[in-house]
Amino acid sequence: MQRINKNVVLALLTLTSSVFLLFQLYYYKYYLSPKNGPAFSRVKGSQSGQDNTRWHVVKKFLNLVSSHNVPVYLIDPLVLGLINKDVKQLRSSSDGSSPECKYFCAPRDFTTFALLDKTWKHETGLFRSAEKMGFQWLKIQSKDPRLEGMDDLSGIEIPLHYIFRLASHAIHVVVFYERSGNYLWHGQLRLKQHMDRKFVPFRKLHFGRYPGAYEKLVLLPVSIDELKVQIPKNPSQFLEEMSHARFLECRYREARAFFQLYPDDTSLDAVEFRKKAKALLHLAALTLNNLGVRFWLSSGTCLGWYRQCNIIPYSRDVDLGIFIKDYKSDIIPAFWKAGLPLKHKFGKVEDSLELSFQREGDVKLDIFFFYEEDDHIWNGGTQAKSGKKFKYLFPKFTLCWTEFVELKVHVPCETLQYIEANYGKDWKEPVKTWDWKSSPPNVQYNGMWPVDEWDDVIQVY
Repeated sequence: MQRINKNVVLALLTLTSSVFLLFQLYYYKYYLSPKNGPAFSRVKGSQSGQDNTRWHVVKKFLNLVSSHNVPVYLIDPLVLGLINKDVKQLRSSSDGSSPECKYFCAPRDFTTFALLDKTWKHETGLFRSAEKMGFQWLKIQSKDPRLEGMDDLSGIEIPLHYIFRLASHAIHVVVFYERSGNYLWHGQLRLKQHMDRKFVPFRKLHFGRYPGAYEKLVLLPVSIDELKVQIPKNPSQFLEEMSHARFLECRYREARAFFQLYPDDTSLDAVEFRKKAKALLHLAALTLNNLGVRFWLSSGTCLGWYRQCNIIPYSRDVDLGIFIKDYKSDIIPAFWKAGLPLKHKFGKVEDSLELSFQREGDVKLDIFFFYEEDDHIWNGGTQAKSGKKFKYLFPKFTLCWTEFVELKVHVPCETLQYIEANYGKDWKEPVKTWDWKSSPPNVQYNGMWPVDEWDDVIQVY
């Protein structure tokens, strides 16, 4: 009897040890391994365990969001760059099968996806499931700029970025919001004091250093590396947008402080002018955008945006800037077709070109063309009666997006330097008397147009 009991005990111990060993192997594979390093089985054609980890992390993330009906799409610039080379083939391929892991195994620290806010309700269930799958996650949120204005500067906090970390790879989800200018916007990734700054190498993120603005996307479902994802239908266009997507928010707090010192003009004339100027700006933007011509708010229109988040009611015109390299001969006919006849044309493409358009009794549109030199940028001016030429010097600048009178439009990124060049250090003080030939601090006399060229360089209609 004692002998039988020993055998039974020995068998039970053996069985228990075997079950415990199997449990350890399972726990290591599905819980410890993802947190401490790559230990996944190899996907076909991958080059190393590290490559394989990236693919498996992406696969797990896609399974996670799919199970919670979260419609993400791929915007990772490194992966999209690879996809762009094969986009025609991928469009025609039914399953995206390939002999190797070509896209999601490419070396990188992150894979970036986007999420349109209105397509998803923020549910805690997603994050609970993520934790069960081994993910650690971080949510970055900030105030909603769409709710800010002259009357309300508070805003409520909205999610801007999510980061899901598993093993040695991370998924960055950028949240896009629709803005009133009919475009998509994402916010800056700013870590709050209590957040772990070593959670991932944040400096390597492709999105979030600045807010960004993009055109609305048409998405294309594809299958790559045996994973089904959605990508921008035109990856090259999206990548081009990404290179100059930086967005500047209107400075409502500063504008409010300005109006406390200088109350806004709310007269009927001012309201009517702003209404007409807004309509003109929208028409000009539509016309130039259809031509593919980049432009930005310049002169008094730019000052109005930067100083008071509105059109200056006594400016009496709308001012735009265009680099001369972007000039197209179709500009004048396009504005004529849009109902804006040419009022005057000064200068020539090679020197000091300036165009003005105006319907009878309406607001005038001035377009100044800018010329780039080694250390500065300039635009010209011409006095029609005398043939005198003037030059306005600006420090070099780049272009950023902003929203102005419900329009997505460019402004100089280095706005303060641009405005100070044109209006000096006292730009905050309203000046209603302005002489374009002498008031700007950056104006220079630039000689005379030869009399025999006047018919070409001084055209008034």
